[in-house]
Amino acid sequence: MRVEDVEIQFLGHSGFLISNGKKVVIDPYNVSEKAGKADIILVTHSHYDHCSIKDIEKTAKEGSIVIMPADCQSKITRINNVEMHVVEAGDEIDLGGLKVEAVAAYNKDKEFHPKSEGWVGYVVKMGNVVVYHTGDSDFIPEMQKLSGHGKKGNQFVALLPVSGKYVMDAEEASEAASVLSPDLAIPMHYGAGVAGTVDDAEHFVELCKEKNIKAEILEKI
Repeated sequence: MRVEDVEIQFLGHSGFLISNGKKVVIDPYNVSEKAGKADIILVTHSHYDHCSIKDIEKTAKEGSIVIMPADCQSKITRINNVEMHVVEAGDEIDLGGLKVEAVAAYNKDKEFHPKSEGWVGYVVKMGNVVVYHTGDSDFIPEMQKLSGHGKKGNQFVALLPVSGKYVMDAEEASEAASVLSPDLAIPMHYGAGVAGTVDDAEHFVELCKEKNIKAEILEKI
């Protein structure tokens, strides 16, 4: 789908391709050849369904920039001819025409993604479009700080996990969407056999509609 001059495509599970000339891939996992090669690859954390070496290799080209938290570094070093940047929450990287900010992502009452690991989500700004990928997270207090993105003349898109178990479920994700107030909310973290189903995504969309939040399911490319 297109938001202004930025195209957002769903790669499956928590993977997305965001492009406006520059191509940014986030958390590729079991991606098809249609994903192509990325200029920038963002990895939220080291779990196999987010930091998948075979999929990062598939989407990387010589000189691709790979941005990741510290515990992914040992995996990414196996990939030749990429430029690695290690980040933690609060870091911002200006890549000329787009900015990437790492933000907190963690579980509040689950053990799968402890805050102490320092794993992240990302805010990607391309022109007047801001895309927030939560990473594997619950609905956390830090999300309140991101609600202003849609109030600065930008188009604000939120990519929210809906599967439950390891991350937010559809109800929690719709609550997060209420706080974030995006122009568009897109469900993720479902349909790959890890956790979550299309039913979860559809439930999220319905809950968002009840809250007058525009939400849409993207078909996997």
